[in-house]
Amino acid sequence: MDHGHEEMCWRGEATNRVLNRRSDALSSLETESVSLDDIGGRTLAEPIVAEHDVPEHDRATMDGYAFDATEDYPLRLTDEEVFPEDEPPSIEVGEAVAIATGAPLPPEANAVLKREESSIEDGLLRGEPLEPGTYTYERGSNLSAGETLFERGERLSPKDAILLGDLGRETVPVYERFSTGLLATGTEIHEGRIADLDSDMLAGLVRSWGHTATYEGSVPDDYDRVEAAIDRLAREYDVVVTTGGTSVGHKDHVIRALDSLGTVSFHRVRIRPGKPIAMATLPDRDAVAFAIPGKPIGAHTISTFVMRPFFTGETPHPTVDATMTHDVELGPDGFEYVIPVLLEESDDGYEATGLGYADSPLSVYDRQFDPSVLSSSTRASNADGVVLTESPLEKGAPVSVVPYSVLE
Repeated sequence: MDHGHEEMCWRGEATNRVLNRRSDALSSLETESVSLDDIGGRTLAEPIVAEHDVPEHDRATMDGYAFDATEDYPLRLTDEEVFPEDEPPSIEVGEAVAIATGAPLPPEANAVLKREESSIEDGLLRGEPLEPGTYTYERGSNLSAGETLFERGERLSPKDAILLGDLGRETVPVYERFSTGLLATGTEIHEGRIADLDSDMLAGLVRSWGHTATYEGSVPDDYDRVEAAIDRLAREYDVVVTTGGTSVGHKDHVIRALDSLGTVSFHRVRIRPGKPIAMATLPDRDAVAFAIPGKPIGAHTISTFVMRPFFTGETPHPTVDATMTHDVELGPDGFEYVIPVLLEESDDGYEATGLGYADSPLSVYDRQFDPSVLSSSTRASNADGVVLTESPLEKGAPVSVVPYSVLE
């Protein structure tokens, strides 16, 4: 097996393969119904379609008087008042009815005159002329019957309970969470000579993305033990995540083991740091595996940008506009560089300084970004976010910063 430089793929292609694998994997999961207070991070098992218009009736958005705004004052005021829990009454031509905020409008009414802008004398209502639609919440203006509001496979957040509740839903069908087994590889980690800095971080990421994660220990750099451990976890978990052993050294056994146990979908993505990630399908065990490189910052970078869509679906990366405080030269062409930065407010917005740049709290590079060293520099985890670029950056240039908060 040769996973050489020419087989590297760009991030977009890698994430498309991840999303395709996710869709297949979701189909094999059981489903369950959860209440709206438990939907955060869960994945919908079927589309949610509006069964009726919302609101079902035109409603008042102010306390006042409802009537047909095409008619002229004065209007005869009925002796009723409509409240939100009432059925909408009918009014005659030339009539108005008192109405509370949120109450349904009579079918004949199309506007509401605010109470404080009205005058009533001898049961007759007067006020300023209104346009139809004034202070009304029109039927179906929020949701239309038959409208698809959530797609299968969409990841829900607590705010979605607002819309789901307005649809009258008390529960929604979701897939069970992916179960994830984490395995650290490397003799130095297995024997305790070097701390395992990846497993806790990766477990935390998987849980923050709405799924379960269990640390299953470590194995030394022995091919048979690496393969056996991956094989065992693939039979117990939906997802296997390994750390270390993803490069091409004599003791890097993970990719060869995945190739033996299943099919490697991709190995190496054109991102620095974090390049030597791999995803594999293990069909006989009905599992998917992600092989994450061992350097901690590189592991976090590649996991959040390439592995994350498997757990969360296709999720955009909102950015913060900033201005670079210094030049950043890059290494070889053909890569997307992920540059950790610190953000600081200025009079003109935000300024971005590379955490790793010589004048930052972590001095790793002067002009040329050094992903290899930075990938191991744990201080880089103090960055506020990252800039993704394929081209060198100049001092004063505008950049888009992806905050770490949107990745985790």
